Amino acid sequence: MPIITSKLPAIGTTIFTTMSSLAQEHNAVNLGQGFPDYPMNEKLVALVDDAMKKGYNQYTHMNGYLPLREAIAEKINNLYGMGINPDAEITVTPGGTYAIYTSLTAILRPGDEVIVFQPCYDSYIPNIVVNNAVPVTVPLQYPDYSINWEAVRNAITPRTRMIMLNSPNNPTGAVLREKDIAALREIVADTGIFILSDEVYEHLMFDEMPHQSMLRYPDLYERSFVCFSFGKTYHCTGWKIGYCVSPPAATAEFRKVHQFNCFSTDTPKQVALAAFLKEEEYYLELGKIMQRKRDFFLQIMQGSRFKMHSSFGSYFVLGSYGHFSSETEKDIAIRITKEFGVATIPVSAFYTDSTDNKVLRFCFCKKEETLEKAAGRLCKV
Repeated sequence: MPIITSKLPAIGTTIFTTMSSLAQEHNAVNLGQGFPDYPMNEKLVALVDDAMKKGYNQYTHMNGYLPLREAIAEKINNLYGMGINPDAEITVTPGGTYAIYTSLTAILRPGDEVIVFQPCYDSYIPNIVVNNAVPVTVPLQYPDYSINWEAVRNAITPRTRMIMLNSPNNPTGAVLREKDIAALREIVADTGIFILSDEVYEHLMFDEMPHQSMLRYPDLYERSFVCFSFGKTYHCTGWKIGYCVSPPAATAEFRKVHQFNCFSTDTPKQVALAAFLKEEEYYLELGKIMQRKRDFFLQIMQGSRFKMHSSFGSYFVLGSYGHFSSETEKDIAIRITKEFGVATIPVSAFYTDSTDNKVLRFCFCKKEETLEKAAGRLCKV
């Protein structure tokens, strides 16, 4: 039998799979994995059904269903004032994570360095490593998880090929501010450094804070791959449909990888999204809806011993417990699942060195009764 030499020898089963399995085993409320437990929009479901009945069931264009790309371009122009060519700068993908992986694969060469802020979404580091590139980690500053831009400057070398950003941030709920954009602009000006901007939670912004998309800034966009997810916007994470926006030359390289990986993305759902995307009030109101869920969860958690952090976007909010327990994040997450019936995610899982600040991540994109049930149990911890 041939011997397999793993390209990812340090990688095992993700913490999301582990904690969700544990939640199922112990009939726990799952505040771990980031997906809603309430129905998605009925009109969007009906549009998919209609598209299938009308025969949109075969391959669509490799780059994505053109009316959908046109609707995305119109949305970008309305939101960020950027004129995007739907034919040359937008590629529809099977999920935001796929868009991130393909962006990295299109650009990275062996030995290239990529600056990654931690804690970070768990696919980033493996995506870099499998491309024989080198992740250079810069820790976000605890407890507000802001970026230390001086540390970024110190991390840059002649081999730095890309900086990865994620705003709103998973797992912390932190967001980029105008001062961050100013620092980023200064750092990358007159360099060959690319930006990969993970903006899958673009519409889940709270407290009237503006989303600082790379699409707002022509000088940053010209070096960017900007990745999005329909799943996060339309509460259909299982659809695995997203898209990448990048300048024409970068898009051409992206598509070279894309065409030999999946080639085409789910057709009837693209047809449905092309129609539904025109209903701007849906995504324009989404942040307010999710903010109410955040506020409700924080209110009912006041009776717990957790010290809850601020969250300015995403599905997530963090809670500290170091003042009442010295357990590791993984140990207390497992114990709470088994003994109290609530699954969370240890934030240490989002660090390569398992940094343990005694913080757990809670997902609040759930029905109120789900959050009430979970909080009732967490108040007993």
